[in-house]
Amino acid sequence: MSSLRDTKVDTKPDSDITPLPVHVAIIMDGNGRWAKARGLTRIEGHRAGLDNIRRIVNFFADNRVSYLTVYAFSTENWGRPDDEVEALMGLLAQAVRDETPHLHSQGVRINHLGRLDRLPDDLHRAINESIELTKDNDALTLCIAYDYGGRTEIVDAVRLIVGDKIQPDKITEEVICRNLYTRNLPDPDLVIRTAGEMRLSNFLLWQSAYAEFYSTDVYWPDFDEMEARKALISYSQRKRRYGKLELG
Repeated sequence: MSSLRDTKVDTKPDSDITPLPVHVAIIMDGNGRWAKARGLTRIEGHRAGLDNIRRIVNFFADNRVSYLTVYAFSTENWGRPDDEVEALMGLLAQAVRDETPHLHSQGVRINHLGRLDRLPDDLHRAINESIELTKDNDALTLCIAYDYGGRTEIVDAVRLIVGDKIQPDKITEEVICRNLYTRNLPDPDLVIRTAGEMRLSNFLLWQSAYAEFYSTDVYWPDFDEMEARKALISYSQRKRRYGKLELG
């Protein structure tokens, strides 16, 4: 995993960035540190982070990215203080209700990755309503990972395969893919992580096997269109060999 944090952004206009990723996945990190640096509460940091999603969705939609997945709440996040978890769930529910009409008007289709059974009823209901309202849109698919964990996803896939009584010699990578939360999605081409960390943190573990990784020191609330453009330029400069040698 490498980082190109000093990528120059004035080399070519957006329309000339090629190739572009089909699917971008983002680990939105640094809300708490962003807030602390400004003397704000962690909840205010999370609110700023949620507010930032709209402009990033708009940016990637404008730049012809077909799928965007954002890591909103992990299975491990339940271990945070109860008051923070409760407040974050309320913020997530409000954000889904507030942003869905705008996203729908822009032709964005909303998808959920993760478990729903442990989420509060109002958030669960807001997610289902947003999915139903936008199900026929085709401008960009926005996948929001709530109560998501890559290991949990694989465990759930194995349980489905066992439940279907598929014989061991019939289990292939394709069979596993069909039983993941992302069964109808292409694997991510580019995984972006903000706030300077260099790990996947249990995010899309199976799907990111050959994704390009981009890390930036910028905290998520400050990850704007210019920073997103840096990530696309960095991706366009990579050579994706998928474990093979480049001949010729």
